[in-house]
Amino acid sequence: MTLPDTMKALIQLHDGYAGTQTGPNITDMTPFVDLQDVPVPSPGAGQVVIKVHLAAVNPSDIHFIKGEYGQPRVNGAPAGFEAVGEVVAGDTPLVGQRVSFFATASGTWAEYAMTDATGLVPCRADLAEPDAAGLLVNPLTAIAMFDLVKESGADSFVLNAAGSQLGKLLIGLGRDYGIKPIAVIRRGAQAQALRDLGAAEVIVTGEDDPLGQAQAIFKTLKPRILLDAVGDQFTSDLFFAMPSHARWVNYGKLSTDAPALSQLGQMIFQNKVIEGFWLTRWMKQADPARIPEAFSEIQKRFVTGKWMTDVAGIVPLSATMTELPNVLAKPDGKAFIDPRK
Repeated sequence: MTLPDTMKALIQLHDGYAGTQTGPNITDMTPFVDLQDVPVPSPGAGQVVIKVHLAAVNPSDIHFIKGEYGQPRVNGAPAGFEAVGEVVAGDTPLVGQRVSFFATASGTWAEYAMTDATGLVPCRADLAEPDAAGLLVNPLTAIAMFDLVKESGADSFVLNAAGSQLGKLLIGLGRDYGIKPIAVIRRGAQAQALRDLGAAEVIVTGEDDPLGQAQAIFKTLKPRILLDAVGDQFTSDLFFAMPSHARWVNYGKLSTDAPALSQLGQMIFQNKVIEGFWLTRWMKQADPARIPEAFSEIQKRFVTGKWMTDVAGIVPLSATMTELPNVLAKPDGKAFIDPRK
């Protein structure tokens, strides 16, 4: 396949880190990225170029372009981490095949992206494009963190931001493995839908005495794992209300307020632990056999309907600067960028 010389891409406007922590919300793209014509990337040894079909927009993407993520921005490079597309050039026998991938060399918010050949995940023919575009970050994180839940030996676990795409995937895993999810959300309107999905209990932080509700639930269910995407004071209070040997696993920072750790003695006398989870690190440390096994399970769950992707909107690349913030502002569902439009 002959590739064009140039492509449309959303280009980062800054280098490095911003030193801020404003959360994964955005109302104006113009300070951070710009739609430009740039050269199509050329693969080196071990690299491939992929014609992007659909790119996901995750909270990590927004943190990244704002300079608030765990890796530095590169001025002039396309943004975007995760997508699905067709391999069109490079060092792999997968040329011509549809793959899910995480861009390591040139971002996915573009007509073409570039990544390492070793990171490609071939897609089943019956896997829908939105599921394939979001195959890595949320589903693989759900599988990896649910391994921690299973290893805890407890009959339940706690998760906040439970109405998010990742939260719903975790609830589905809990339902199917018989480990009761205790869902924490901000909006009561989501509660019944999460119960229908499989949540054993739902705690709404805006209702009367949510901590009292949690304490009563924990006495019965005794969860050992708290999966935290928020990092606020209520999360800290939940953790200190949990039984001995509880683990607080933080993987996101939706809140801009730092929590106070008011009962540090529990770390000593109740053997409680606070730790971070980063998917990139997990993939490097996991048993190599676990990752392809996980991707096989992930695709099967989507194809069989055990999991589903809630789509908030698909934005043409040409309209991303103006339309993406509106889609991201919707309370439920995932945003995508279509570089073919």
